[in-house]
Amino acid sequence: MNAGGLNQGMSGNISVRCGTRMLITPTATPYDEMTAVDVASMTLGDTAGGWTGPKRPSSEWRMHRDILSGRPEFGAVVHAHPISCTALTMMRRGIPACHYMVATFGGEDVRCAGYATFGTAELSAKVLLALQDRSACLIANHGMIACGRDLSQAMWRATELEALARQYITCLAVGRPTLLSTVEIAEAQHQFDTYRPV
Repeated sequence: MNAGGLNQGMSGNISVRCGTRMLITPTATPYDEMTAVDVASMTLGDTAGGWTGPKRPSSEWRMHRDILSGRPEFGAVVHAHPISCTALTMMRRGIPACHYMVATFGGEDVRCAGYATFGTAELSAKVLLALQDRSACLIANHGMIACGRDLSQAMWRATELEALARQYITCLAVGRPTLLSTVEIAEAQHQFDTYRPV
């Protein structure tokens, strides 16, 4: 995430479904020093936060666990604080249908979840609400979440979301974007449903 410009410092975290467990990056560990041994393992059904591994899991483990538990279609979750996405969250703005790529996240917009202290059950509940029928959302005064069937798709969505946020902010600097209609977004979603290599 850091090398690709999606994140900075030790913020952000990644989780991957592994059977009935979740593998998640550890808390307060620089990414350039992290190894596979440092990754924490948690049971998806455990609401108490029990874990195995040499380091504690990310402080955002609840959010990751609740997404992976409640959305079986997702196998990975990426949470980061990229500059453009986070700038929009500071204004508590989602991203409207300003570009057809919005359709890749499952609807006519990318919502911005309400604010709550990081790592709390309250924040997790707000994120789950913003993710209804979506694969990504922004988080007020915080950052973004992108989900996918696997880590590759989740990272792709995270990268696309930051690019879209940057484009939207650039547009707002010179005026108001012309939004696509419900029908136009639905057509784009249909195209994405069949968008794959032969």
